[in-house]
Order: sequence, then structure tokens, then C-alpha cells
Amino acid sequence: MNLKDFLNSETRAAIAFSGGVDSSYLLYSAKKNGSDVTAYYVRTAFQPEFEYKDAARLADELGIKIKTIDIDIFANNEIVSNPINRCYFCKRMILGEIKKHAADDGYKILMEGTNASDDVGDRPGMSAIKELSVLSPLRECGLTKTDVRRLSKEAGLFTWDKPSYSCLATRVMNCEQITHEKLSKIEAAEKKLFDMGFSDLRVRVYGNNALIQFRAKDMKKAFEERRKICGMLSRYFDSIALDLKERENKEKGSI
Repeated sequence: MNLKDFLNSETRAAIAFSGGVDSSYLLYSAKKNGSDVTAYYVRTAFQPEFEYKDAARLADELGIKIKTIDIDIFANNEIVSNPINRCYFCKRMILGEIKKHAADDGYKILMEGTNASDDVGDRPGMSAIKELSVLSPLRECGLTKTDVRRLSKEAGLFTWDKPSYSCLATRVMNCEQITHEKLSKIEAAEKKLFDMGFSDLRVRVYGNNALIQFRAKDMKKAFEERRKICGMLSRYFDSIALDLKERENKEKGSI
């Protein structure tokens, strides 16, 4: 089944919307198909502010209503204690809340943007998607990340080349408690690096120490600017290290 046929079979649905490449293309496709859809965005301390702004901008450009749900993620100790399967508990909480709000709005179907490149074995959250009977049209129709980027570019979506950006909680070492303070420091540090012109990076923390990971294209600049970087980030962390093994591009596959 191609995506158009899939959406023709589910013409009224709520969409779990993050503002990322995949959910943005899914939302666009549903709108183009003439489906009755509403985008639901969940705001927690795990998402940086720019993600919400991107989501609101895309929904506005598409003329689609976006509903924002605020969740106190720190009220769930299964999540903030940061076990290996933290993503399962987080995804279940977020999608569960969206399903409740969507049901109140009369939607029986909920869709989300997992694509065919996503590794099921490496994503505990996939179990929550299955348990809650949430549909993943891009994955079920065989659309990979490469496909989604290409199709998004053809559609004129500004998200087409947006770097993948996992939530801030992924920066904290497993089994180390996630706190407001840590997330605030991570978000502030990454923003300063973005403002320097870097992209697709991670500031990972263990205790009050930071390990910065850049893509290969930015390694030379990072080394040249190391003093400036250390000067900016030393207000947040006791030590700052550069990971000499560059971040890998995990976006694989194409039809």
C-alpha cells in the first residue's frame, strides 16, 4: 500500500506531531489527501523550545489546527530515573495523553511518524506504539528517512533538511537521574553551539561533565574554536571534552 491509499483508508485521524521531518511530512500528506486531521503536540521539559516553534510554524503554513498538551514529565519517576527502557515509559505517557485528548475531540485513530529506516530493536518506544494501537503510516508504507526528506523537499516543506533531534533526556547517561537543572544546561549549551553555526550535534552529560559530539564536517571547526567553546560552556559544566569519534549519520535506506 502506498501512503495515499493508506490515508484514503483512514480519512479522519489525530496525528502525534513533533515538528520533525517525519511527522511534518505525514501531516502534510494527510492535509493534501483531504483528510480530517488535527495535530497534537506534547510539551515537556524534554523538548527544547525551538522544536515547538518549528511545529507551530509548520502547522500554520499548512493551515492545520495544532493542539498543545503540557505534561509534567518529572511527575513520572519511571521516566526521570532514566532506566535503559526510559523511552518506552516516555512514549507510552505521551501517546496515552494524546489519545485521551484526541478521543475527547472525536478521533478514534491516532497516527505517528516512525519511518521504515527506524530500527525497531534499538527503540523501546516502539513497544508503546504497538501496545496503544497507534498507526505508523510511513513505516507501514515502506518510506525511509531518505524518502521522507526527498518528498518533503519536493513538497516545499522547510523541515526537509532539518537534522534529526532526539529529546534532551537522551543526553543524560542511563540510570543517572534526569533533572530540570541538567536539561536546562544541555539546552543552553547546545543553543550556544547552534548560534556558532554548528548543527546536528549533541552535548552529553555524566555528572556535571560534558562530552560534545559533532558530525565529521564540523570537527575541524570545533577543534579550531575549542577555546571559545570551553569559555562559553564552562559556566555550565566542570569539564568539557570533545568526542574524537564523530557522530554517525544513522539515516539509512531508500526505496
